[in-house]
Amino acid sequence: MLANMTPVLEPGEFVFCTTRDADVLSRALPLAEGWIKEEEGTTLILARADAAAFSFDTAMPMRRIVLTVFSALDGVGLTAAVAGALAANGIPCNMVAAFHHDHVFVPAAMAERAIAVLRDVQKRA
Repeated sequence: MLANMTPVLEPGEFVFCTTRDADVLSRALPLAEGWIKEEEGTTLILARADAAAFSFDTAMPMRRIVLTVFSALDGVGLTAAVAGALAANGIPCNMVAAFHHDHVFVPAAMAERAIAVLRDVQKRA
């Protein structure tokens, strides 16, 4: 999978936010790139501008890197290899596995470095 993952840096900045407010959720969910319900509240991944419109903290903008290889939900090793390579280069990440692809969220200021690291991982695979 690593040799075929072809990381693509998507445009825009995103913010991970959380709320328990039902009114905010009803308005924000249709705008969310992703969400998950947790005991403490619902986590939303919103475009930075949308997050600001709901008065969420936007101090940690993230960029999204899509790994364009089709990754099966029961696949083994892709997440560990990607997160490990980024960690070895001092780049934190938040991995989101979707049905078709894995999505890697990294701090916006480190996005170009992260894409270079992942392209190197792909080349070496």
